[in-house]
Amino acid sequence: MSGKMPRDPVPWSLTGSPPDYMARVFLFIMDSFGIGGAPDAADFGDAGTNTFLHIWEKAKPHIPTLGRLGLGKATALSSGRDPLGVAVDGTYAAATEISNGKDTITGHWEIAGVPLAANWGYFPKTVPAFPTSLTDAMIAQAKIPGLLCLAHASGTEVLDDFGLEHIRTGKPIAYTSVDSVLQIAAHETHFGKDRLYDVCAIARELTYPLKIGRVIARPFLGEKPGAFERTGHRKDYAVKPPYDTLLDVLCKAGRDVVTIGKIADIFAHQNTGREFKVSGMDLLMHTTRRELASVKDGGFLMVNFVDFDTQYGHRRDVQGYGEALSHFDLWLAETMPLLQTGDRVVVTADHGNDPTWHGTDHTRERVPVLVWGPDIKGHNAGLRTSFSDIGQSIAHYLGVGPLAHGTYFSL
Repeated sequence: MSGKMPRDPVPWSLTGSPPDYMARVFLFIMDSFGIGGAPDAADFGDAGTNTFLHIWEKAKPHIPTLGRLGLGKATALSSGRDPLGVAVDGTYAAATEISNGKDTITGHWEIAGVPLAANWGYFPKTVPAFPTSLTDAMIAQAKIPGLLCLAHASGTEVLDDFGLEHIRTGKPIAYTSVDSVLQIAAHETHFGKDRLYDVCAIARELTYPLKIGRVIARPFLGEKPGAFERTGHRKDYAVKPPYDTLLDVLCKAGRDVVTIGKIADIFAHQNTGREFKVSGMDLLMHTTRRELASVKDGGFLMVNFVDFDTQYGHRRDVQGYGEALSHFDLWLAETMPLLQTGDRVVVTADHGNDPTWHGTDHTRERVPVLVWGPDIKGHNAGLRTSFSDIGQSIAHYLGVGPLAHGTYFSL
């Protein structure tokens, strides 16, 4: 670092030369941390949802750092209420998703500057949910004795319901949700992790004509209901983005890119830089903090903290979600001093998952956008009309792009 105070960067393509300093940006995605207020929530059956406010009301997490970054102010932009009422020294905004979805891929792609132009394909809430042409082809090509479940199901409950039969018969467990996804679970030892991956690779090819966004391999261990547990060897088979994301633009500009957690899977390993496939909140936090120092000037690190979604949102565990927020807030406070002049940390989310809501699915909400750096002059960046504003602003700040979508605001 040169030690100079950063100025508002202009894309290199417009200046012909790089800026006289190089910043770094660290994008922390709190998977499922919505702040209510999506104008089309009723279209998704989610009118009245608010992940943060409802957790705050019932669990009262200790989140002074997120408050300082502007979480309360962003929530007021989205929902009309600031439950924290504390002073802010960061830049804050609330972002509205324009893509027609509330799933992981849709949210992440839009954050990275690629809103969904056409709807994904979805499986109906029937039993079976999958067309026989698909399941028959999977069984024949993968040489498996059959498939279990074949319906919309909770990823944790489905193991207790079908785990023993799977072990006895060798039939993988196939299920879906309101997302555009086919999930296939199988026991790591009785069935084999690599064999499960082979089945999912076949399913991926077969589901392209159905416009399914992801096929997910869900390996698990355990020998009886109540003891079955998914392992960290999940593998996503995702559709590739149709045009350049923030990650593509950065890599093509020769920038250092680091992706942690499930980011590489979400972007189909396309220009995802140095990948760290880890799971579990503590390991995600440890890896992120360790890798911060390794990111080169002008570089970018992106991490998804998935436990908020999988462990607490989907399981409707309000107290657990609140405790996870307190834990994350403390980690964030201890991580921020590692930033250097010119660096920016951006905290946001990909969708909501209100743990007080009915069912177990994601909820259609706006998300917070919280920006901080040691030299930041924080401001209210307002109500953003697309998640793509996040990626566009990061690209602009790092002096690359512009991206195809999004309006930048000053970081």
